[in-house]
Amino acid sequence: MQPEIILYTKDYCPYCQRAKALLKSKGVTFTEYEVAEDPERFAEMIKRSNGGRTVPQIFIGEIHIGGAMDMFALDRAGKLDPLLKLATT
Repeated sequence: MQPEIILYTKDYCPYCQRAKALLKSKGVTFTEYEVAEDPERFAEMIKRSNGGRTVPQIFIGEIHIGGAMDMFALDRAGKLDPLLKLATT
């Protein structure tokens, strides 16, 4: 079974928009949880990310990528595509 890509976001967050655009440009699908008005989802995000309160918080399967800048750094280093291949095979 392929790992799921999950983003915890807020609709007004420019970093969230950029992270989603990068994933879309790579042709992968993801699940997005809008946490601004959902305290339970926000609490879930904090727990899964070991205290991360900023958005986006990005997960590929059980791997916590971090935020948008972390994902962009992985992409620049050539390390994002192999993780995404796990999610698309």
